[in-house]
Amino acid sequence: MTSKQSRPAIAATGLRKSFGDQVVLDGLDLNVRQGTVFSLLGANGAGKTTTVKILSTLLSADAGDVQVAGHDLAREPDAVRAAIGVTGQFSAVDNLLTGEENLLLMADLHHLPRGEGRRRAAQLLEQFDLTEAGRKPASTYSGGMRRRLDLAMTLVGSPRVIFLDEPTTGLDPRSRRNMWQIIRDLVASGVTIFLTTQYLEEADELADRIAVIDHGRVVAEGTAEELKRRIPGGHVRLRFADPQGLDAAMRVLEQASPDNDALALRVPSDGSLRALKTLIGRLDDRAIEVDELSVHTPDLDDVFLALTGNPSNEKVTTR
Repeated sequence: MTSKQSRPAIAATGLRKSFGDQVVLDGLDLNVRQGTVFSLLGANGAGKTTTVKILSTLLSADAGDVQVAGHDLAREPDAVRAAIGVTGQFSAVDNLLTGEENLLLMADLHHLPRGEGRRRAAQLLEQFDLTEAGRKPASTYSGGMRRRLDLAMTLVGSPRVIFLDEPTTGLDPRSRRNMWQIIRDLVASGVTIFLTTQYLEEADELADRIAVIDHGRVVAEGTAEELKRRIPGGHVRLRFADPQGLDAAMRVLEQASPDNDALALRVPSDGSLRALKTLIGRLDDRAIEVDELSVHTPDLDDVFLALTGNPSNEKVTTR
């Protein structure tokens, strides 16, 4: 692997930001691999949107070193801006223009030649299933169509890193899942996505890695499954065909809790492959037949509450 390929898309060390006496970011460290979805989770006022604004050059940090798309944020802000796209919480779509005109406006801002700009606009309208609506005013678009157009406008400049700040807020479930597929397709093409979201299911579905931020610091980072395994409450449920199997398993598995009516046992476990292999091996050694096995791990709501102590459905502020 070359150094260019191994270089992170985003690397931040010791990022700090205060607004008056309020410390919003307190030594934030981040490392985002290229071609992945990285999700930043945090409660109201945790610093997510401030982080996005700093990384996208919209706000200056008080301290810290940041590299975005291989460029130093402090010394090369123009190069960073040329390499990134930003879709914020609030749509940048101009309601007075058609979908096509919004895209052509972005093409002009990126200084694309007129012919290339028209080709790019047509390509994006097709990619986002907006060709038929392209000549209609954006004011007539549904919420899902507006979000798709907003993201399409971000892509006019072919950014390598895209910051999505609450991209599906207010969308219905179908529109949200359509947006998820668009994000997956972008990542498959090599784009890096930095995602903030208040929907924990969204982070679970999309993110390759998740960082949980609390009081301006990262308090945990890993894959969704790694984070879930950190929280107590995970278990394996074993169901047996007869009481004899249940009794035999109880003698082997000392920590198991029985449900005699259901002929089932609940065995504490972190759900890891190693733990499952150990459990199955102990049962197999005694020739104990299991009718059904299911793994139950805490979800991201549990992780969020345990790590931040805040309700997981709190809204995000601008800080």
